[in-house]
Amino acid sequence: MEKLINYCDSIGITLDDKAVDRFNTYMSIVLNWNEKINLTSITDKDEFIVKHFCDSLSLLSVIEPEECATVIDIGTGAGFPAIPLKIVRPDLEITMLDSLNKRLVFISNEVLPKLDLKCKVIHGRAEEISKTKEHREQYDYAVSRAVANMSSLSEYCLPFVAVGGTFIAMKGRECMDEIKDAENAISILGGDLSDVIGLELPDGSSRSIVIVDKTEKTPVKYPRRGVKIAKNPL
Repeated sequence: MEKLINYCDSIGITLDDKAVDRFNTYMSIVLNWNEKINLTSITDKDEFIVKHFCDSLSLLSVIEPEECATVIDIGTGAGFPAIPLKIVRPDLEITMLDSLNKRLVFISNEVLPKLDLKCKVIHGRAEEISKTKEHREQYDYAVSRAVANMSSLSEYCLPFVAVGGTFIAMKGRECMDEIKDAENAISILGGDLSDVIGLELPDGSSRSIVIVDKTEKTPVKYPRRGVKIAKNPL
């Protein structure tokens, strides 16, 4: 855990013993269950700490969410970045959304109880859940490490964000062409590209944090069905 502690120190986060214990427990649970359900391709512990924990917390080096801010993690998978964020910022009201129910069952039954954390967990497709009154433009932040291109990802995520809120996409270093291609989509969906911040993780790998401000309501016809989003990007 030394790499994680040092990385957190470098971005202004102090991990107490309870937080370190939670990270250790979380990693053990994921790696143990990874033999039963596909949660991660990363099984080396040092790499796990950097690629999942440090990477997730890198968000907090570029944003400082207000106390009790609402955050939805879209395509949460095994809980990244949602659970690391919750460990270091327990005040955040975090919702985890994924289309694969067995991952969410794992999080609900194995991870959250053993870490003594409370988060909302939702099974469904982003393009359907964001059309519901309960979730439409209800969040201060939408975050995603999903692998969809920026145009598609914006259509999945921006409808969840309240006007005045922020959509944050976690991308690789080489993403500027992708972002340029997504400028039209971001504008149509009520967003405004605020910044693209390059970061380096403890293993020397690169990450880009794309920050999109929500400046206007998303038109009601968006998001479209998943097939249309994939085949005809805005």
